[in-house]
Formats: sequence, C-alpha cells, structure tokens
Amino acid sequence: MSVRESLPGENVRVRVLLFAACRELAGTGELVLELAAGARVSDALARLSEREPRLARFLPGCRHARNDHFVTADEPLADGDELAVIPPVSGGCR
Repeated sequence: MSVRESLPGENVRVRVLLFAACRELAGTGELVLELAAGARVSDALARLSEREPRLARFLPGCRHARNDHFVTADEPLADGDELAVIPPVSGGCR
C-alpha cells in the first residue's frame, strides 16, 4: 500500500491495526477507515469509536503509531497510512 499526500476534497483510507484488549473488543485486528482529507489521528479515533462503540473507553489511554512511528492525536494522516492503536501493557514474567 503506497502512502501519498491527499488532495483537498479527497478522502483518505487508513489501515487501522488493533492490539490486545482493543483487538478483542472489536473482534478483529485490522480494519480500514475512510476519512476526509486533512484528517488527523484524533479524527480516526473518533470514527473508530463510532464504528466500534465498545472501544470508546479504551482509546483515550492508548498510544498511536503512524507508519511505525509514535505520534500524538494531532498528527495528520495521508492516504494509505497505517495507524496502530496500542493499549497500555502491564504484567509480565517475574
């Protein structure tokens, strides 16, 4: 999937990867969102909350990575981007 800048008025398609509890609640580890040009990570998260309401309470505590780089919610998205939603992790081996 190639990443390119979107033109004004075009929609962007973003591949969303879900991990851990988010994956379990959504029943899938991957989905595609179509957003308006100029969309940011926060817009993708809002759309994700609408599409999968059970995720809404988890999303504020999650980290986000755009194309393998951690970003903030105000990061712009481009057509073909991959957005990973990573919930907090705890526990492990002693």
